[in-house]
Amino acid sequence: MSKAPSTFGLLEPFQYEFFRNGMLAAVLVGALCGLIGVYIVLRGMSYIGHGLSHAIFGGAVVAFVMTWNFYLGAGAWGFIAAVLINQTARRTKINADAAIGVVTTASFAIGIALVSRYRNFTRSFDAALFGNVLGVTPRDVLAIAAVLLMVGFIIFFGYRQLLFSTFDAEVAAVYGVRTQWVETLFALVLAAAIIASMQILGVTLIAAALVIPAITARLLTDSFNRMLLLSTLCGALTGFFGMYLSYYVDVASGASIVLLQASVFGAALSAVSLQKRVGSRLLRTLQ
Repeated sequence: MSKAPSTFGLLEPFQYEFFRNGMLAAVLVGALCGLIGVYIVLRGMSYIGHGLSHAIFGGAVVAFVMTWNFYLGAGAWGFIAAVLINQTARRTKINADAAIGVVTTASFAIGIALVSRYRNFTRSFDAALFGNVLGVTPRDVLAIAAVLLMVGFIIFFGYRQLLFSTFDAEVAAVYGVRTQWVETLFALVLAAAIIASMQILGVTLIAAALVIPAITARLLTDSFNRMLLLSTLCGALTGFFGMYLSYYVDVASGASIVLLQASVFGAALSAVSLQKRVGSRLLRTLQ
């Protein structure tokens, strides 16, 4: 019996429900990380994405052991960790990077300790660390879409406050912007984004997905609005093609997406460097 032509074509992966769910999730997660990543990069907070993802892992393990709802348990843990980092850096002489190191490493250690104590969920442990696209369900896709809509809503209505506090928090406070509330809200948004991304990317790769599309967009434009658009598009497109490539190369979807993002960044960096060289040579010729 002959198989349908699409089985041998480019649409072959889409005949599987798990791939369709994973593809939708990867695109949504890519767009979400790209959008949030702009604020993270411009705030000089690249390390917090890496650290907070490790903190949320600890919360996810605690939620599993205590039989709590995963999203509520991990989300509350991540939000508390982010607020604790901000308050520690703001109210003490400890730098933000040191506060991140202490809080997030301790949270991650709690997760590791519980995993070693309760050895009946090794697969869940691996999925949280490295992602598990095979386990993505329509419910997970809806949850990611809901987080993306929430983040888009917050950024749309809090655009000016977020923009002002991103570039100069001290001046923003002088002009009446409640920077502490803005920081708390941003911590909540970041925690939600990381939780939504964990199933696709895993704890170990979320930080890269938050940073790479944003710095790629920063290379290509000086406009904040265009940077938001380019970073979101870069995240969504690399999520799509990274997921697609992972099917044929037979590697983890998170690794495929991040490697593709790194390749796009390398291409953008090469193009910008070449453009500067050509421009400088042309300027010398004219002189």
